[in-house]
Amino acid sequence: MNDTLVAAALGLIEGLTEFIPVSSTGHLLLAGHFLGFESAGKTFEVVIQLGAIVAIVLVYFTRLVTVFAAAPHDPAARRFILSVLIAFLPAVVIGVLAHDFIKTVLFETPMLIAVMLVLGGVILLFVDRLKVTVRHDDAMGFPLGMSLAIGCVQCLAMIPGVSRSGATIVGSLLMGASKRAAAEFSFFLSMPTMAGAFAYDLYKNRDVLDFSDIWLIVIGFAMAFVAAILVVRRLLEFVSRNGYAVFGWWRIVIGLAAMAALAVGF
Repeated sequence: MNDTLVAAALGLIEGLTEFIPVSSTGHLLLAGHFLGFESAGKTFEVVIQLGAIVAIVLVYFTRLVTVFAAAPHDPAARRFILSVLIAFLPAVVIGVLAHDFIKTVLFETPMLIAVMLVLGGVILLFVDRLKVTVRHDDAMGFPLGMSLAIGCVQCLAMIPGVSRSGATIVGSLLMGASKRAAAEFSFFLSMPTMAGAFAYDLYKNRDVLDFSDIWLIVIGFAMAFVAAILVVRRLLEFVSRNGYAVFGWWRIVIGLAAMAALAVGF
């Protein structure tokens, strides 16, 4: 397949899957494996994440400005900012300590990714059907202890195929968040988490980054940006009406298909 089409496809996959509970990393790694795509110095894979980061910040820009402007005189705004930072903290610690193992071992094991997609899908279906009493319907008002617990659960997503958004959403639902609030808190937490992971990846790979394929990077970035905006703007209403079952089945189908392909030598 033409490299430009592959770059566009991978950017589209990144944008479509980053904020839904199906594991964008797992999808990207499997797609790259089966398409035989590997950028010099992994620059492409690192940079296209920025497209999704910019998209989520743009969609929530007005609300973010409002919250930070109110923080000096509004305790609720300060508490929300602290809540997100507390949820982000476990990922910082585990991400720094385990970065090399995650990137060189876990990211290079396609069968593990496929298995985790299936397992995560089963868990998502189970949790989606649980009758949990909703105690938190506002993502900006989660208790600090709950935010810390969600942040700890998010660290499971460092295993490719688990899904960052999936882990935070499942954790939030089990702790009494509504389906909409669980997705929205995942959005808020994604901002520092993804930005931190992007910056740290860029730093760790600074000696091997290669922008010789700048056209492919631009295409991937643009596709990720546009697709992510469309997903973020539609997801909250979708999960409020339909829940998360479709994403659970999606994970299971993709995971089983990948396992079958790997088993026959692809």
